[in-house]
Amino acid sequence: MIFPARSRRFRAHWSTRTYYEEGCRRRWWWWWSPLIVLGTGLIIGGALVAAGSLVGSGRLAGGAVEIPAAVGTSAPLPATAPTAVPLARSAPVRIEIPALRVSAPVMRLGVAANGSVQVPPLDRHNLVGWYDRSVTPGQRGSSVILGHVDSFTGVSVFFSIKTLHPGNTIDVVRANGSTAVFTVDGVQKVVKSGFPGPEVYGNVSFPSLRLVTCGGPFDTTTRQYLDNIVVYAHLIKSSR
Repeated sequence: MIFPARSRRFRAHWSTRTYYEEGCRRRWWWWWSPLIVLGTGLIIGGALVAAGSLVGSGRLAGGAVEIPAAVGTSAPLPATAPTAVPLARSAPVRIEIPALRVSAPVMRLGVAANGSVQVPPLDRHNLVGWYDRSVTPGQRGSSVILGHVDSFTGVSVFFSIKTLHPGNTIDVVRANGSTAVFTVDGVQKVVKSGFPGPEVYGNVSFPSLRLVTCGGPFDTTTRQYLDNIVVYAHLIKSSR
């Protein structure tokens, strides 16, 4: 996969450079090789998913194809500088999104034999996966959790994350009994063929969370969604 060149937003906004570029320079080669194929991994995982309906033209309508107008193509930033103290490492065991009534267990994901990022089983609608080459939720850096949007048998756990708004909360229960509480910064729509790896997976200077799923136009020939939906959030507190 080829990542897009840096946008004007990178060159003009110092805070964007601080959030995305500083961490990327520190750990660039640590995540670059396996994540170059992340878009492919998601395409494989979402290859047979579609809960919408076919219209006369043969294109899919409704469901995951429809993306809210508020979802942009730029990576959202925190409205204010994050101040929460980073947490010690502890693997996630459950994710809860109150605004969407989501409560789902978290499995561990790595890299498949073909070099793609693993995804949760397609038939487990209420299951997400934490990519174990990212930090654990609450640690300094970017923690990545992936989930399916739907399948031919129904909607899946991340079907509605495209509707999240800044200020919505995401709770991640961790193995040590603590809960990392994140607030949503915004939602981004990206084309899989130009997946912005540095923005999504580059470690930032504060504890952050990325939720990734599929969506957008559906190719009925390849049975693949052509876009990814990415939710950006940052840690605001922790509790036990």
